[in-house]
Amino acid sequence: MTRILVTGMSGAGKTTVLDELARRGHHTVDTDYDGWTRPDGTWDEPRMRQLLTRPDVIVSGTVENQGTFYDRFHHVVLFTAPLEILIDRVRRRTNNPYGRTPAEQAEIAQYVETVEPLLRQGATLELDTRQPVSALADAVERLVS
Repeated sequence: MTRILVTGMSGAGKTTVLDELARRGHHTVDTDYDGWTRPDGTWDEPRMRQLLTRPDVIVSGTVENQGTFYDRFHHVVLFTAPLEILIDRVRRRTNNPYGRTPAEQAEIAQYVETVEPLLRQGATLELDTRQPVSALADAVERLVS
């Protein structure tokens, strides 16, 4: 009965690891897709409250109001990587257009400086995503009770 939030900057690997965890049979929700995030960049709070009544779910996302839900998660896992790796990943990914323009890349750099330290304060575990996807999925999977 474990609810886990995987958070971090764009390009940190959240979606990739969630895909692996889903492949392994875990119930996962990537809040970057399917209307979980409102136009103002916050989670749809009623929908998130309903989701977090589930006994086992692994959620990914990074939004301004996620701290509102920290008490509903058993673990908050921060995915990190050096900025140059984040930028390289967002340039190459095909599932999300964010991060391809110089302006968006500058925004990511700013978020690494300003938002990531705040995420670190609320995290119960930090993982460097330069590790293989399987190792990262294993680490998150170990948190599921």
